[in-house]
Amino acid sequence: MTNKQFIGVLTPSSNTALEPLTSAILADVPGVSAHFSRFRVTEISLRPQSVGQFDIGTILEAAKLLADAKVGVICWSGTAASWLGVEQDQALCKAIEQETGIPATTSVLALNELLVRDKIRKLGLVSPYIQEVQDLIIKNYAAHGIDCSAEAHLSLTVNHAFGLVAPETLADLLREVTRHKPDGLTVMCTNLRAAHLAHDLEEELGIPLYDSVSVVVWKALQMLGVPAGTVKGWGRLFD
Repeated sequence: MTNKQFIGVLTPSSNTALEPLTSAILADVPGVSAHFSRFRVTEISLRPQSVGQFDIGTILEAAKLLADAKVGVICWSGTAASWLGVEQDQALCKAIEQETGIPATTSVLALNELLVRDKIRKLGLVSPYIQEVQDLIIKNYAAHGIDCSAEAHLSLTVNHAFGLVAPETLADLLREVTRHKPDGLTVMCTNLRAAHLAHDLEEELGIPLYDSVSVVVWKALQMLGVPAGTVKGWGRLFD
């Protein structure tokens, strides 16, 4: 039998970006592959219907399906906790681990760990979200001592539309917020096609880019014990 390690990834149902990006990041990592389980997410707003999409019980059912694949870690590749509060992801990971016995992480928890590790105090924030959601993200990070006032957003609510935003548009937004001299940048959404931009933009702008898809892959590999530096060409994060 081959020695394989499997990463389970929880995916919003209307997301078309994170699966191909996650698989591409892992393409040259020997013996590691990603496997996906979806639950319904179609809109990002503060309407009760939208907030209710992220009910822990719903996500847990998708996680239980990943457990059938004997994955070594379960990742929520989503950023809802950035506006709903980090406690949401902490509770989700605890529930997944209690239900399946498999360790869990999320994009937001991985990002927050990296911001502490790299001593990022001013974070350039790019997202597809509406102003109300963006304001909550900024407020939540300010409560943790991180200034996200250097920001740009696209004012979209339909999740499927996020995945249709051109990477060139995202690159221009990242350049725009860099004019405010942040310590690092984040693309806060796993349905934006930005992960592959990291290498070139970091060279151009001189600061790290923490893409939401990339950060959870970074943490999953760390949890599996895969050595740092195994992923190449996807930015400083993996060095």
